[in-house]
Amino acid sequence: MGEILALVEARLLTALGEPDARAAVTFLGTDRIEVLRFVDGDVVRYATLGMSAQPMADPTAVLADPVKGPRAELVISVRAGLADTDKVLRPLAVLAASPQVEGVIVAPGASLEVGEPLWPGAPFSSVLVAEPGGLVEDLELDAPMEPVRFLPLLPMTHNEAAWKRVRGAQELQERWLSHGTDLRDPLRGSVSLD
Repeated sequence: MGEILALVEARLLTALGEPDARAAVTFLGTDRIEVLRFVDGDVVRYATLGMSAQPMADPTAVLADPVKGPRAELVISVRAGLADTDKVLRPLAVLAASPQVEGVIVAPGASLEVGEPLWPGAPFSSVLVAEPGGLVEDLELDAPMEPVRFLPLLPMTHNEAAWKRVRGAQELQERWLSHGTDLRDPLRGSVSLD
């Protein structure tokens, strides 16, 4: 699986440039997850490396298929200098390990909860998984393996996460868009939900 991660890292470097920092987290019973930090002007991007080493398995399956199944890495983008966003390292690694630990399949439209602020002072403890393909293109792998998708994460306030559970991801994203919400602001408040 090291070969897949080498290809994934190459795709990240092609799309985002050279990382200026990287750190690794290992949870008991899981593969190592690295988080790479990329600075692009006033935006800092954090990308996982390691989640895609194994395909995500259907939690109801008796045996996990070692080859087939969706593969993904996570990317979160925030404005630099407004908060200590480097502390997102551990929560991001926790989310990337969740398919191995909890048997979940991370897909666009899903909500992921970490149970604590994403960084000190953050009004967010959960994220919305957005559609891939915008920032980092999917990485095709040899059949029968599915491509690696680079899933953007959009931080959600507690109220937004509750509203999303009732109204759905599409409506929340439309509300953000119609209100001109800066989803990269690490300290932003909740969008108006009336």
